[in-house]
Amino acid sequence: MFSYRHAFHAGNHADVLKHATLLHIFNYYAHKDSAFSIIDTHCGAGIYDLEHDWAQTKGEFYDGLDRVLQQDEYPELVEHYIDAIADLNPDGTARYYPGSPWLALMHLRAQDSFHGFELHPTEFDVLSTNVAQLFPQGNRRVRLYQENGFEQLGRLLPPPSRRAIVVMDPSYEAKSDYQQVLNSVRNALKRFAQACMVVWYPIVQRPEVQALQRKLEQLETPWLHVSLTVRAPAKNGLGLHGSGLFISNPPWTLLNALEQSMPWLTKTLAQDDKASFQLRHSGL
Repeated sequence: MFSYRHAFHAGNHADVLKHATLLHIFNYYAHKDSAFSIIDTHCGAGIYDLEHDWAQTKGEFYDGLDRVLQQDEYPELVEHYIDAIADLNPDGTARYYPGSPWLALMHLRAQDSFHGFELHPTEFDVLSTNVAQLFPQGNRRVRLYQENGFEQLGRLLPPPSRRAIVVMDPSYEAKSDYQQVLNSVRNALKRFAQACMVVWYPIVQRPEVQALQRKLEQLETPWLHVSLTVRAPAKNGLGLHGSGLFISNPPWTLLNALEQSMPWLTKTLAQDDKASFQLRHSGL
């Protein structure tokens, strides 16, 4: 259902929602001087060339990033996202797209730390090369692991700083990923109840999606849950027609930012008249 490498999907509507939201969270954590850790369980390559054959195969960014760039005004949450794209493309042409680990590393301060996992050997090599270009002299606070992020997350929690953002966005190629996500979130919150867990999931026609949504909302933690559907499901039952983010212990500013942004994102990214969003929360 999904191509393994994220390059096929870089800059699509799901990335717009995910990365704009992540940037808000990263910025919020950086407002305090105290250190924090970012743990990315499924990094991918870090940066994607939108002119590469992989990205051009489906051209999903045309219905994602490109639609956003064509607008004249943005809500604040989206404006920070556009700024991040511009930082990576100083010539004014949005050719290179930053993935979650790259956005995290761009917000890393001297006191903060980053732990990134990527199991796919080729993706890990590309990720390592990209990170080495960002830190040519090395950075002892940046650690990359060619390991299973699901299995290794627990050993990093709680972090010494007692402040942590966990980004979890597997490919969901295997149906077992849905249960692994739920188990990982439960175990992480048992080890560190204050963790800000950011879980991305695809909205596709699978019963596992509805089960994951329901079970995440049953967790005993403050949470925020946002989802965006850009079109009606395909008649053949295939394809990504939306995505969602479940966030435990979200920044108190995030709910208002999404309330202001989701109507705009829905209108901008809509592919038909069935586009809609949902925004729910508990314990905030």
